[in-house]
Amino acid sequence: MLNNKTILVTGGTGSFGKCFTKYVLKNYNPKKIIIYSRDEFKQWMMANEFKEYQDKLRFFIGDVRDLARMKRAFVGVDYVIHAAAMKQVPACEYNPNEAIKTNIEGAQNVIEAALDSDSVKKVVALSTDKAVNPVNLYGGTKLVSDKLFIAANAYAGEKDINFSIVRYGNVAGSRGSVIPFFNSVIKNGGTQLPITDYRMTRFWISLTQGVELVIKALEEATGGETFISKIPSFKITDLAEAMMPGCEKPEVGIREGEKLHEIMVTVEDSMTTYEYDKHFIVYPQMVWNNRQKPNMSGKKVPEGFSYSSDNNTEWLTVEEIRELLKTVDLEK
Repeated sequence: MLNNKTILVTGGTGSFGKCFTKYVLKNYNPKKIIIYSRDEFKQWMMANEFKEYQDKLRFFIGDVRDLARMKRAFVGVDYVIHAAAMKQVPACEYNPNEAIKTNIEGAQNVIEAALDSDSVKKVVALSTDKAVNPVNLYGGTKLVSDKLFIAANAYAGEKDINFSIVRYGNVAGSRGSVIPFFNSVIKNGGTQLPITDYRMTRFWISLTQGVELVIKALEEATGGETFISKIPSFKITDLAEAMMPGCEKPEVGIREGEKLHEIMVTVEDSMTTYEYDKHFIVYPQMVWNNRQKPNMSGKKVPEGFSYSSDNNTEWLTVEEIRELLKTVDLEK
C-alpha cells in the first residue's frame, strides 16, 4: 500500500508525524516522506533523529495557511496526511482568528491543493473527540474541518482521489493532557493529585494505535468515512491511583472548555455507523458518486447507539493502567 509511494504529512514534526514516519519507514518501503511544517528548528531536530533515513525524507518549510506553497509541496505526492492544527484549547479560545485560519482555512487549503494536484490519490485528516458536540472553539474548528473534508469528495468529480477522517481523543502522554500534568506534580514533590471531576472518564489510545488507524483509512477509504478505533476507557481517579497509590485526590472543578467524557459516535451518527472487529466507521450521509459509494460490509449499529468513554464495554483497571504507563513516552 505504501511501498514506493510519496507521502506528505502536514504538521509532520509533531508527535504524530514522528511516530507515523518511524512506523512507515520500519514497516514499508516508501519512495519518499515529505515533512511539511513551519518550524525549521523542529525539522532540523527531526532530520538528526532520522539521519539513517535521509534518502527517504524531505523537509519542506511551509504553512497550511499558504495555498501556493502547499500546491508546490504537493507535486508528485501520492498520499497526504493532514495533522497540522492549533490544538491547545486555551490558545484557541484566546486567539480565535488564528485558530480559524489554521484549523479551518488551512484544511480548505489542503483540500484545494489536493484537488488541483495531478498525483494525490488519498487524503486522510486527523480529527478529535472535541469535534463531536463541541464545547470549545478548538472543537468547533475541527468540526468544520471534518465537514470540509467529507464534502471535498463531492468536488472530486471523476478524479481518482478521496478524502477521509480518523477520529480519536487525547493520545496518552500528549502535551496538555492529564498524564504529563500528574507526572509534573509527582516530580515536583506533590502529595496529592487534583481531579477536576470524580466522574470524569477518558479513552486510552497510544500514538502507534493512532498511526495504525490512519493506515487503515489509507487502505480502505472510498471517500467521506470517519474511522474510529475501539479502545478501552479509564477513570481519571483510577489514573491518579495508578500514578500515586494512596494519594489524596481533591476535586477542584471542571476546567473551561473541558468535557466529562470523550464522545466518538453520537446517537445521530448511529444511523450511518457500522461496527467492525477493531473499529467503527461513520459513513457519510450524502454520497455524491457511485465510485465513492461505501462498502458497508460491517455490522450496522442499532439505532440510538453511541460510543463514548463513559458507556464503553472495555475498562482498564488500576493495575492495567500502571502497566500501560510504562509504555508512555511523554511529549517534551
